[in-house]
Amino acid sequence: MTLSIDQLDSDLLYPDSDGKPMAESDPTRDYLIYGVEALGNYFQDRPDVYVSGNLFIYYKQGVPDAVIAPDVFVVFGVEKKKRRSYKVWEEGGKTPTFVLEITSKTTQEQDEEDKPQKYARLGVLEYFQYDPTGEYLRSQLKGLRLVEGHYHPIPANLLPDGSLSVYSEVLGLELRLTQGELRFYTQTGQKLLSLAVPSGVALGPKEVGPHVVVNAQDVHAKAIEEGDGLGADQSRRSGDEDAQGEPPIRDAYGCRRPGSVPRGQC
Repeated sequence: MTLSIDQLDSDLLYPDSDGKPMAESDPTRDYLIYGVEALGNYFQDRPDVYVSGNLFIYYKQGVPDAVIAPDVFVVFGVEKKKRRSYKVWEEGGKTPTFVLEITSKTTQEQDEEDKPQKYARLGVLEYFQYDPTGEYLRSQLKGLRLVEGHYHPIPANLLPDGSLSVYSEVLGLELRLTQGELRFYTQTGQKLLSLAVPSGVALGPKEVGPHVVVNAQDVHAKAIEEGDGLGADQSRRSGDEDAQGEPPIRDAYGCRRPGSVPRGQC
């Protein structure tokens, strides 16, 4: 009897592990955990945002080798739930919108050459790389944005305190490098923390682990309350759309089109 693809679509065909022991350096592990937890906290009130990391993403049904496992990734427009692996065809064709790779000696070549090509084909709108040691990338933190099928560098800004800032349009957040340490920041300057802060990192008196949790809903509400241009403008746009009875045009990733990706709206 010949089995169909649906019948073969099992844990055997699409395993959630390659069977090899995980061996990560302290910096790689710490920042992977930080990225997943900080972004998970930030989008905790969004039921249509899935944040994960180091999870198998299968992107071609019937081709188990068509798989990739980003260190940190965010998918918009899918259900927030626990998954053992992510199968694109079971998620309405949605692929990650944002990917962060923690680059190390063993992953440098893949992160620089192979993965950008795969992510571009998959339609990943933003691809970031961070090198905790500063030994394997020319720029310790860098981002790429997909434009018409090709990646282009995202400009980096040098802040007065010497920090390097690269802005993610799809997240509506800054990725900021301060003395070699990577952190996510909101547009109001709030630092995103995780439940587990990377080892060897000292926290200030107002930055005590799980007690400082910033999420997207709170940031948006605060922006509106304080009359922030972005929050007020988004609220006006939403009201205009409702009044006209015309929903915003969005692409396959749930992002508004045309024009550049609005901050934190996809």
